[in-house]
Amino acid sequence: MTNNQTGMDQTRMMTGAAGGALVLMGLRKRGVLGLGLAAVGGYLAYRAATGHDPVMAAAGLGGSGTSSKPIFVEHSVVIDRTPQQVYDYWRKLENLPRIMSHLESVTELDTKRSRWVAKAPLGTHVEWEAEIVNDKPGQRIGWHSLPGATVDNAGSVQFEELPNGHTRVHVALSYRPPAGPLGAAVAKLFGEEPSQQIAEDLQKFKASFEGMGTPA
Repeated sequence: MTNNQTGMDQTRMMTGAAGGALVLMGLRKRGVLGLGLAAVGGYLAYRAATGHDPVMAAAGLGGSGTSSKPIFVEHSVVIDRTPQQVYDYWRKLENLPRIMSHLESVTELDTKRSRWVAKAPLGTHVEWEAEIVNDKPGQRIGWHSLPGATVDNAGSVQFEELPNGHTRVHVALSYRPPAGPLGAAVAKLFGEEPSQQIAEDLQKFKASFEGMGTPA
């Protein structure tokens, strides 16, 4: 098996795990957003199991799409630090704007809830409150937006232990922009190439985090 094939298999495994986590979030949350999260999770799990991407296939049938369509972003990066070290940094949510360039600030309200502010075009921003629903130290963090959020969203980051003290960090995010002009602005949070943007963000995080020495 080639290194490329091994990497693809590992990515599919991580994607499947992320999909399962989102399904659980959706089932716990219930309601319209719960159904949406479960659908996102089911999509990721299906893609991981079959290697087929129904969203991309469907995209070939339409034009530029609408702002109400969900935005899926996922990527992995290997970091020369232990899972616990990387987890500890991510778990301090105020650090997230240093990782994800589309975020302006994240403020922790208590041990589970936080307020997120994201950048939007023309110097504007959107904000929402989120809740951590899956927290396994050194392994995984999962969250979703709370009812009434301007932007319904969910995400997970997993920390997979690799040999020699390295960690594979896998991020999966889903945004469902609202309708209208605001939705169009939110849809551009990651720029024209969402996957490329998160990939660049994670590469910058890798370089910065590995350059810190021993993280606090």
